[in-house]
Amino acid sequence: MNPVKHVAIIMDGNGRWGVKHKQSRNEGHKAGLNTVDLIMNQCIYHKIEFLTLYTFSSENWKRPKNEVTFLFKLLENFLRKKFYKITKKDIKLKFIGELSKLPINLQKLIKLSEKKTIKNKSLQVNIALNYGSKTELINTIKKIKQKKIKINEKNIGKNLYTKHLPDPDILIRTGDTHRLSNFLLWQLSYTEIFFEKKLWPDFKSKDFDKILNKFKNIKRNFGSI
Repeated sequence: MNPVKHVAIIMDGNGRWGVKHKQSRNEGHKAGLNTVDLIMNQCIYHKIEFLTLYTFSSENWKRPKNEVTFLFKLLENFLRKKFYKITKKDIKLKFIGELSKLPINLQKLIKLSEKKTIKNKSLQVNIALNYGSKTELINTIKKIKQKKIKINEKNIGKNLYTKHLPDPDILIRTGDTHRLSNFLLWQLSYTEIFFEKKLWPDFKSKDFDKILNKFKNIKRNFGSI
């Protein structure tokens, strides 16, 4: 039985769900927050220590301006309105990505959320925001060169945004799309990947549990036999 410490998720399909059910992509993004709540609860129930959510990629700036603005406002509202529940559940929040390029109000809220949850221990939720793995790797190499240390696997790992995290055991991508989309390219080298047809707002506890059960029975060789 394989233990699960870290699950990463590409939450794909919110916009398509919104158009299909509410005639609005933004309504799909709102619906997707319910699934975030549900999966955080499932991680706590299964004693999973880390959950990393691909929330906004560095490529998502190409979307319509009103949708980008809505997404940031939605995250602000989530952090303000759900903060009590998050702290009550003993959840620690950590944000990864090029955060300095985000709206100032959101940056302040991010810093406050991280500071106020720093001692929480039941689950660490890593929110990948304005995140791109290629940029992360470029920035990592720059840090290593500035420190004048060797460029090797160990030093790269120690200078990533995820330097304090174990690599994900599982990656889930919803929305019936089969690609990584510039997400955790270094960290996913030995991760078990599960592509799901369901759009993110339709992804339920039973779907998550089914993936966990599949993972636990996979023979993981890591290059050996």
